[in-house]
Formats: sequence, C-alpha cells, structure tokens
Amino acid sequence: MNIVLLGIQGAGKSTQGNLLSKQLKIPYLSTGHIFREIAKEKTSLGRQVKEIINTGSLIPDTKTIEIVSSYLKRPEYAHGFILDGFPRTVNQAQSFHILLTKVIYLHIDEKEALWRLSMRDDSGREDNTIQAVQKRIQQFEDNTRPVLKHYEIKEILSVVDAQLTVEKVNEEILKSLGKEIIDHHLSKWKNKKKTLLCITGLPGSGKTEAMEYFRTKGFPALSFGDIVNGYIDKHHLEHTEDVHKKVRLDLREKHGPASLAIISTEEIKKHLSESPIVILGSVYTWEEYLYLKNTFPDADVVVLAIYADKALRYARQMQREYRKGLFGEARDINELTTINKGPLIAFADYLVKNNFSKQEFLDKLDEVYRAIYFS
Repeated sequence: MNIVLLGIQGAGKSTQGNLLSKQLKIPYLSTGHIFREIAKEKTSLGRQVKEIINTGSLIPDTKTIEIVSSYLKRPEYAHGFILDGFPRTVNQAQSFHILLTKVIYLHIDEKEALWRLSMRDDSGREDNTIQAVQKRIQQFEDNTRPVLKHYEIKEILSVVDAQLTVEKVNEEILKSLGKEIIDHHLSKWKNKKKTLLCITGLPGSGKTEAMEYFRTKGFPALSFGDIVNGYIDKHHLEHTEDVHKKVRLDLREKHGPASLAIISTEEIKKHLSESPIVILGSVYTWEEYLYLKNTFPDADVVVLAIYADKALRYARQMQREYRKGLFGEARDINELTTINKGPLIAFADYLVKNNFSKQEFLDKLDEVYRAIYFS
C-alpha cells in the first residue's frame, strides 16, 4: 500500500502520517524532514538546500525526484509507504513511476493552518517564519493544486476535511482507503521476523536515551548495564571505575566473557516470544554479540553504535546525579580493551552520531527504527 498525503503546512500531514504508520504497519516518510536533514550537512548541496528552505522556496524538481526515489529504494519501503509532501508539482507527479494506492488531500483553511502553526513549538526550525509559511501556502496553490487534478483524473484522489478532530480525520482517511484494502494489506504483511537490537557505545554517548526511544515504540527493553549497577547498589559499593571493572571481571570469571548476555538469556527468550523486536541496552562485549548470535539463531542480531565526541560525553556525565563522576579516559580504555567493546562498535550495523540536539538524535534513531522494523 503506497499512500501520499498532500496539504498545506499545518494541515496535519505528519500527525496523520504517524498514526497511519502504526495502524497499517508501513513506514511514514516526510520529504520535509529529509530536506531539513540535508540542510544540516556541511556540503554544497546542504548549503543550497538550507538557503532554499529558509526562503520558503521549493527544491528543484530534478533534485527532489532524485532524492525521494533514492530513499524509497531502501528495503524498509518495499512493503509500502506513507509519503508526506511529494509530489509537489505536476512534473514531479508525472516523473514518479511508483504505483500509488491513494492520494489523500488534507483540506484546511489558511487561517486555521496559521493558527495551528502559531501554537506549535517549532523553535528549532529556521523556516517557520510567517512570511516563509505564507510563501509555501501560495506555492501550494500555484504548483500543487494542479497535482490534485492530476490524481483526480487517475481516480485515486480523496479529499478529507482536515479541520475536524485528529481522530475524525484519521477515521475519514481509513474510510477513503476502504476496509477491504486495509484488511487485505494487514493480512498480507505481518512482521514475523524476530530481532535483537543491541545498543552499544562509550559512556555518555546516549545509550540510555536510545533505549528509552525504542521503548516508546512499544518494544521491551533491558539493559545489561543495569546488572552491574544493580549489583553495586545492592552491596552498597561506590560507583568508581575500579569497582565497576572488578564487578565486570568477576562476572566474566564466573559466567564467561559473555556473562551479561548469559545472565539475561531467559528474560530475552520471554520477551522474544511476545515481541518482534527486543532492545538490549549497554551491550558491552564482542563475546556477548557472538553468544546472542549462537543462542538465538532464528533472530537477527543487529548492533546500533552510538557515538559522541569525547569532550561532550564527559560533560554529559559530569551532570549526572546517579554515578556522578564515573567517567574519564581510564573508563573508556577499560571498556574498549579489557572488556572488549571495541570490536562490537567497529562491527555495528548502524552508527548514529549524538553530537547535536536531542531532536536530531531522535530523528536519526527513527531512521534506524524504520530500517529495522519495516525491512
């Protein structure tokens, strides 16, 4: 099922796109988000896109088609997609050769859209000035209105009143898709694959935040680091690097190099029986990865490494209340060498850089989520 959402800014495309993604189990892709990510890059294309976005202009058709088509070739979109903000011109629509199930136009008055936008917290967006928004609304009238006619002729256009409540708009969209289409799609595609997502990285990189993000997607999560921290707290020991190192080495001597994975085996089995994806936070060692591969041969064991610059990691750890002061070069070296985390980071399937804003970090984690869940 391939769905396109069209409408002026403020019509609720992202709200409805995310709702439909959960309901239909297909990924939601915002072209606006793609271009904003490109605009952050220190490249010629990034600077060009940033300038165009900040003035409220449109990315040239040729470049837009190239970028969107490239994204849709990723495996997570093979079963379908919900596309927001494309095509915006008749030329883009005519050059887009993927068969669409439905094009949904979320209709809203300009005044209502501007009021909604004024209530948003979009302080991180440089293109959210009234002038830029009004320019994009005018561009929609000039360039995208004819696209609606293009899809109306093809008999795949549905118009939904976007000034209704979120729930009612969603209900109208589902009606426009047709219950028989939804039932067919849901019965055709079910995520039967099991995945263990192992989150690793040096202290302060953002592993806990990443684990919490995946929890919001409804997946069970357990942290190997909690085993060590729990032991230290239970025995009223001090959280120092020497103590942490000794506890980790004692556990490895007792259970083997894959000690934390071995201790967690039964809990992992239980979660895998109930969920297609299980999140394992703070996976320490290469041996733990190999153990998981051998113990759960029917599951994909995927490694996500979180990276942040050293100075930033140390600054974050200095602000902690729990385990405050447990950071530094000695800890990094122990984890990379003594505990053998280095090969696991180097072998990661995904590497996410967490040097900037929290929202940018979450956006990158969302890309990983889509790649894993919808592939």
